[in-house]
Amino acid sequence: MARQGRGRGLAEHWQSLKYCQALASNATGHVALTEEGQSPEQSYRAMQARELGRAFGLAVAERAVRSRFPDRLISTVDAEVILLSGFARAGSRPTLGLRPRPDYFIEAWRPGEPSSVFLVTVNGNHQVATKRTGKADRSAFLQLARASERAEYLHLGEWNTTPCLLMSTELLAREGITVNALQAPGPGLLPVRSAEGRASADVRSVSERNLPYTDAVQLPPADGKKSKERFHDAFFVPRKHLTWFGQVLARTGAAGQLAFAGAGRDIAQYLTPKQGRKHYEQRTFAGSSSVHDASHKFGPAVFVGTDQVFRLGGIRVEAFSGMAAELYELLVKGEVEQYRRRAYELRATWPSSVTVPEWGPVSFRDDGTVMALRILLGADTEVGQRSRAA
Repeated sequence: MARQGRGRGLAEHWQSLKYCQALASNATGHVALTEEGQSPEQSYRAMQARELGRAFGLAVAERAVRSRFPDRLISTVDAEVILLSGFARAGSRPTLGLRPRPDYFIEAWRPGEPSSVFLVTVNGNHQVATKRTGKADRSAFLQLARASERAEYLHLGEWNTTPCLLMSTELLAREGITVNALQAPGPGLLPVRSAEGRASADVRSVSERNLPYTDAVQLPPADGKKSKERFHDAFFVPRKHLTWFGQVLARTGAAGQLAFAGAGRDIAQYLTPKQGRKHYEQRTFAGSSSVHDASHKFGPAVFVGTDQVFRLGGIRVEAFSGMAAELYELLVKGEVEQYRRRAYELRATWPSSVTVPEWGPVSFRDDGTVMALRILLGADTEVGQRSRAA
């Protein structure tokens, strides 16, 4: 999700494809940066560390949550977008300011049961650590220390009960790209949400909150002794607001799914004004309302979404991102709860292969989304099977 609108969001989405030439397997079979990936322009090194740190960190975090909850589906949502609906500072352009916070929420969910929510921080660095590099000088350790501090500024329900996953990715580690991780345990449970009505995620619009940040969470007495009450600044969602928080989390996740599939103004219905809804209601560039224009059949299922043609070393490559047509239509109609029920029912039916006929690498997720790549062999090759919306 990009608060500048769907045009910016799609641009950022396709921009990630530049890393296709920056990653490869090394001699030991581990993922590593290629020679091209190791020599970015100096001004792009920070961006590479940020973007690849985010990608590898989230991949490991999602795998960790999935291994703990194999019977759940996993949704990953930008924490800033969620927090804007409850903690945005007043102004013409609502922001969270410089207040420290985690980067993402990961929700492990199953219809009719409490969800478990994890806080996630992600960082990357280009340090080449050697045996002589002291612990105090390791970029990964410093990043994890700062991440721990950021995680302390967000609590759900009560202090110190929300689990955290802190990730720092070393892009130039000797063994290949290495993700260092810290985990803090906790239940992080959200209450069971109603399948219909005002407490469900199908509500026409979710009201925003104006929750306090300064001295928002009460800390326990030091050393268990009776002492003066202590408070801590934090993005704190009290227990009585957890149902609302679950609604915002589910609806923002639905907006992200539609954005991944190239949806247009249908995204706006899931966002609050402070989350940037107006940017998805506006036409941002010519044809932006029809970017959801591609349809492909993988196995027995039809997937709808958007595609892009780009060049890698002079070779034309088509990339397609989308989701199962049945699930897409449910989200377009605003039926988040039915989408979740149906996605859970279908989770084991998607193809498990990493390639499909007429395509190259393909990634199917158990939530019904897909991303696929293929080489276009001729200048006149038709790009996808177009199905323009009327």
